[in-house]
Parts: sequence; C-alpha cells; structure tokens
Amino acid sequence: MTADFLDSHIRHWQDAELLYDNNRHANADHLYGFSAECGLKRLMVCFGMTVEPDGSPTKRTDRIHADEAWDRFESYRSGHVDGAAYVLAVENPFADWKASQRYAHRSAFDRVGVQARRAGAEIVRKLIARAQQQGLI
Repeated sequence: MTADFLDSHIRHWQDAELLYDNNRHANADHLYGFSAECGLKRLMVCFGMTVEPDGSPTKRTDRIHADEAWDRFESYRSGHVDGAAYVLAVENPFADWKASQRYAHRSAFDRVGVQARRAGAEIVRKLIARAQQQGLI
C-alpha cells in the first residue's frame, strides 16, 4: 500500500467528527491525532520531507505520530521559502497524545479533554485548505 497523507488526513478528520458528534470521545481523540499527523506530514512533503516509493518518510526522525509531528513540522516549515504562511500559532495540543492511548479505557476521555486536540486538528485542516488554494498541494 502507498501512503497518501492527504487522503488519510481528510478521512481521519471526517471519522473523528462523526465520533465526536456521537460522544465517542476516545476514538475521536485518537483520530484527531492521526488527522493532524497526516496533514502535517503532507505539508512536510511540500517543505522538503523526502519519502520512499511507498510514500513513507525516508528519515527515521520523520516516522513519528501526532505528539511529535507538530514540532517536527516546524523544522521543515521554517526552512522553506513558502513556509511563512503556514505557522502553527499555538503550542502543541498533541503533546500529551500518544498512539498507545488506543489501549486506554474509554472512561479516560471526555468531551472537554478532546476539544484541544480537535482544535489542533482543525488548525492543520485549515493549513491544508490554504495549501490547496495556493497550489502548494
């Protein structure tokens, strides 16, 4: 299978929204993280991240999840001429998000706790829309 960061970003966002709207906070939280991760990786490709023929990042340091992608994105964005229009203006809302949380009990998640990650994924979604409008993607 070939990685498609853009489609994955959109798909995870859409599914997260369905779950969020139906009070399925644990899985919504998880998918918001993956949506943000995939969107950021798509933008990182625009800003110079290299990928293998299967679409996976070439560098081991780029094979990361949402908790690290927010900060890693900055290293690509800040080093690219087009990056000035794609600033992440807030601190990493995924800093306490881990892919391993998929094993956590659903009672560990609530709507309020998920809202920060939803907002973070929304920021990435808007950056992707800007990149599409401006022809970067």
